[in-house]
Amino acid sequence: MSAVQDFTRFPIDETSRAKLAESGLRYETLEASDAAGFAAWARADVRGFLAAEPSEKYLEGMRASLGYRRTTGVWDDSAPQADEPVATTSSWPAELTLPGCTQLRVWAISSVTVSQARRRRGIARNLLEGELRTAAALGIPLAALTVSESTIYGRFGFGPATFAANLSVDTRRVRWSGPTPSGRIDYVSREQWAGQIAGLFDSARTSTVGEIEGWDGMWPRLAGTVHDEEGEGKKLRAVSYTSESGELQGAALFRYEGGDHDYASHTLSVEFLRTVSDDAYAAIWRFFLEADLVSTVKAEHVAVDEPVRWMLGDQRAATVTTTDHQWLRILDAKAALEARGYASPGVLGLEVEDALGFADGAFLLTVASDGVGRVEAVERLPEEVPAVRLRVDALSSLLLGGVAPAALRAAGVLSELTEGASAQVARLLRVSPEPAPGIWY
Repeated sequence: MSAVQDFTRFPIDETSRAKLAESGLRYETLEASDAAGFAAWARADVRGFLAAEPSEKYLEGMRASLGYRRTTGVWDDSAPQADEPVATTSSWPAELTLPGCTQLRVWAISSVTVSQARRRRGIARNLLEGELRTAAALGIPLAALTVSESTIYGRFGFGPATFAANLSVDTRRVRWSGPTPSGRIDYVSREQWAGQIAGLFDSARTSTVGEIEGWDGMWPRLAGTVHDEEGEGKKLRAVSYTSESGELQGAALFRYEGGDHDYASHTLSVEFLRTVSDDAYAAIWRFFLEADLVSTVKAEHVAVDEPVRWMLGDQRAATVTTTDHQWLRILDAKAALEARGYASPGVLGLEVEDALGFADGAFLLTVASDGVGRVEAVERLPEEVPAVRLRVDALSSLLLGGVAPAALRAAGVLSELTEGASAQVARLLRVSPEPAPGIWY
């Protein structure tokens, strides 16, 4: 995990603290070593996502898994349950893979909840603005989150930067047209899977634009070997793919559902899949699509341009829906734009509007023939340079190269200061394949 010295003990944002205090609310960070305090915070977090009341064992598991993060809350000391915060958030530094497969340290934000009993008091605004100011003060140029409610974050300068597809494949229409790899697929125990996936995932993520760093506690949770109060983990099955030379190149979790009225019509739901070779990818997907007693294969949060759609023999076998997934928020335009690689050389002017002031200004991006970009903050953009004006949320959406500048121009989100400048944005910033949606966090 990427380290930022003492980020868990960095002082609470004073601006947000003072504003919340005016409403009689207390804004503080919480030490993970405070087991009772963390349990109260975790109960509020779980409640905010409408989950069932957790057991003490579950809460202790959350502390073991998430205690490395900066845990923040808002308390109302006059509330009947004063030990439980009325709002929560947690955050930590992590690496995000950018175009060119470079790594940028980002401020990952999670567990954003506000009690329904304390709405309309500016709590969410102060929580999120406090997180952004904290990240900026730590010298982190980009904030990132995955969202459960997409209407909230645009007002804080976040923009959707990766998108996800949900696939539902009618296997009765599939005639496999993909390759036939020479390696082998094996069932493994969920414990084995949890032990081997971290290294495989890290190899995959560093070559996958849009993927963010994982953490130790997420693997046993995904495998259902911890934090499994309802016993749902027992329904999971795990497989791995090993190449002819004996190298682990892929692993997946899945479950079977349905089949109550027709035993030959189960649904196979892909819960997690990562591969580091084309062979592993094709082999595991073929294993799913040709599974016995299965009529439907479902997979959520896969890439929009997922290659398996070209391996079905009949693309209409797949029903596809898309949604936004990971949202980014640029805090330092120069650092963020210089961190990624570019598709071609060229020069681009960017006039960025940021209501919170972090990335406001005019910037001149110059990309050399090796794909390395240099950014200069300028008072005025040169007239001869292709240039656009856009808000920071739009620039944040463009950063990973998965959003079409022409679409933003047509929507009025991006304005051309020189004719045809949006085409220059596309030439420099767009990537193929599309950025992956990445993990939930």
